[in-house]
Amino acid sequence: MLILNCDLAKRVLFDPLEQGANELFILSAYATPNMLSWYMKNIIDHKAAATIRIHLIVGMVPFDNLSVSVHEGFRQIVASQYPDGIGLIRCSYVTDKPAEHGNLFIWCNDGKPILAFEGSANFVQSSFVGNHRNEIMYECDPAEAKQYYESVEPRTIYCTHSEVEEYIILRPTHDVLDRECNLLREADDLVSVTLSLVTKTGEPGTRSGLNWGQRKGREPNQAYIHLPSKVAKSGFFPLEKQHFTAITDDHHQLTLRVEQQNNKAITTPVRNSDLGEYFRNRLGLANGAYVTRRDLDRYGRTDVKFMKLDEETFYMDFSVQ
Repeated sequence: MLILNCDLAKRVLFDPLEQGANELFILSAYATPNMLSWYMKNIIDHKAAATIRIHLIVGMVPFDNLSVSVHEGFRQIVASQYPDGIGLIRCSYVTDKPAEHGNLFIWCNDGKPILAFEGSANFVQSSFVGNHRNEIMYECDPAEAKQYYESVEPRTIYCTHSEVEEYIILRPTHDVLDRECNLLREADDLVSVTLSLVTKTGEPGTRSGLNWGQRKGREPNQAYIHLPSKVAKSGFFPLEKQHFTAITDDHHQLTLRVEQQNNKAITTPVRNSDLGEYFRNRLGLANGAYVTRRDLDRYGRTDVKFMKLDEETFYMDFSVQ
C-alpha cells in the first residue's frame, strides 16, 4: 500500500499506537535528535494507551560519519529521564561497512511484529513535518523487516557506549564548532537575532517569559523566551512545531520549539522546565526562584542572542563580557 506525504506521519508513526503496538524499531539512513524529540513530544500529546519503547539505528554513519551536535543530542535524550508514556529509548549507530541506506519502521506488540513500512523517508523532520519534499513509503512484511533489522543490529554500537568514538568518526556540524573555546565569538558573518528577556516595562514578566511557571499549580521553573511576531514571520526559526537544537556558549545543548498562539514563544517542548532551570543556573538562582530585573542586571545581561548555523541548529549566546 502506497503512503504519500499527506498521511505519512499519521500512518507510519501514530496510527499503529491505536492498533495495540507498543514497540517501534527504526532503521534509518539519516536521523536527528530533533526528530526524536519531536516524536517523543507528539507521542505524549497523542496520549497513547500503552507505554512505548523506541529503538533507532542510524545507518549511514560508516559512509559520511556523524556530527558532534547530532551525537550529543541523541546521547542526551537517551540518557535523560523519559516522560510518561515512553518506557525506553535506544539509539545505535552502524559502525562498519556496508552502510545502511534504507529506511524501515517496524511496529511490534509485545515483541511480535505486526506492521512495517519501507521507503524514502528518513527519520528527520523534513520527511514528516511540513511539505518540504515528497516522500513515498510502502507497507511491507513485518516479520521480514524485523528479521532484516536484527541482521543489522550486531554491527551497531549504542550512542551512550563509553567507547563510541573509537568506532565512529565524529565531525563538527560547522567549521565554527571546531573552535575549542569561544565557539562563535568570531563568527560575525552569521545571521542572528537578539531576543529580550524582559517586557516593555523593563522587568521580566510576572507570569510569563522566565517566570511562566510562577503561578499556582504550575512547576515554577517553566519558562519560555518571547518571540516577537516580526521575527517569527521572518523564517529565522523553524515553525510548524518543529524541534531544533541550540548549542549554548557554555557548551550545553537544548532542544527547542516555537509554539503558543501566533508563534510567540520558544520553549523546551518535552519538559518546559528545562529552559527555566538552564537560565536560573546561569543567573546563580535556585531552582524555582522568581527571576527579577535585579537578577539579570547582576548577571550582566537582559537578552539572549541566537545565531543560525543551519535550518535545525543554532548557537545561543548568553555570555557576558
